[in-house]
Amino acid sequence: MMERKPLVSLGDLAWDVLAKPDTMLLPGGDTTGRMELSGGGSAANLAVWARRAGYPATFVGKIGRDRFGELATAELHAEDVRTALTLSDVHPTGVILALIDRRGQRAMLTGQGADWELLPEELPQEVLREARHLHLTAWSLFRDPPRAAALTAARLAKEAGATLSLDPGSFQMIQQMGRENFLKIVDGVPFDLIFPNADEARAMSGEDDPGRALDWLRARYPHALVVLKLDEEGALLEGPAQPRTHVPASQDRLIDATGAGDAFGGAFLAGWLAHGDAVRAARLAVQVGGWVVSRFGARPPADADLAARLAPFRTEGVGA
Repeated sequence: MMERKPLVSLGDLAWDVLAKPDTMLLPGGDTTGRMELSGGGSAANLAVWARRAGYPATFVGKIGRDRFGELATAELHAEDVRTALTLSDVHPTGVILALIDRRGQRAMLTGQGADWELLPEELPQEVLREARHLHLTAWSLFRDPPRAAALTAARLAKEAGATLSLDPGSFQMIQQMGRENFLKIVDGVPFDLIFPNADEARAMSGEDDPGRALDWLRARYPHALVVLKLDEEGALLEGPAQPRTHVPASQDRLIDATGAGDAFGGAFLAGWLAHGDAVRAARLAVQVGGWVVSRFGARPPADADLAARLAPFRTEGVGA
């Protein structure tokens, strides 16, 4: 059987520090809580979840020549994700602190590291030209570098026939950058899919209602499939050849929302690239996303429950 061309995810690879305090944090105070250290970064997480869902994945990015970079890379390789990395002697590997409240919602503090310093001349051009699909997160667009590298990668992959997706990344960063400034950049990216959550869709469109936000996104990007992630409400999707469809969420209890959107995106792309059916891909994605939010961390160890959720989709060419 001929090996499938991979999904390539470009952008942030960092070292995650997850912290869930048992009580409220007070200035000068101390409390107990749960801590976890692991490889992270939105683009890297998506590559892991695409691979776990059965599609070959490669991560492209930049890390520091340090211990955190070694550990984060080793975790990708343990997940059978290939890597094409630039090593920096000047910038350290990025570190992300995720503070998780008692409801499971998280607030992120991102330490800008080597992944924010990727330059166009450091791109692995052959990897990009051989991609079936390229995924970008807006973390690669919020400043330059790495914006020029991300836009160059998009051009190279598109010229070679790849499809392209974008995760808007952070409603707060969109607000800080300025809505019009962000949209001006995104308008120039020829993506085929966009994966906003409700907050990001609101920041882009100015619409509070998800349906109206989807209307705005479809009008602004008529050639793209929009997959709107709505947490406990599931997902709402519509595209040029896809009528508006709501896919309900799973019934999992929220423990930690860290990485759930990346897991959803990785699983969706694995399904969509395998068979092209967006609704089936979304049904897989909500199951994977639900599994993640019911556990701690962006990449909890795979278990029998995850295998059982993936099993119905194996006949569709996913999960092999």
